Amino acid sequence: MNGTLSMAELDDRIAILRDNLRQLVEQAAGSSGARDEERTAERIAQQNAELDKLVRERDARTRK
Repeated sequence: MNGTLSMAELDDRIAILRDNLRQLVEQAAGSSGARDEERTAERIAQQNAELDKLVRERDARTRK
């Protein structure tokens, strides 16, 4: 899927993921309970992994 994204789409997706991460961190700071914290930590890890993947793809394209 990501191979078909344009640079503008990659940049947009990266911006969305960064905003999602900011919101998740804020949510984690306000949450209570181990279950909520675990679920939020999993979502943060998932979003970070996707962000890292997209940034690497964007960087690889700009080096060509």
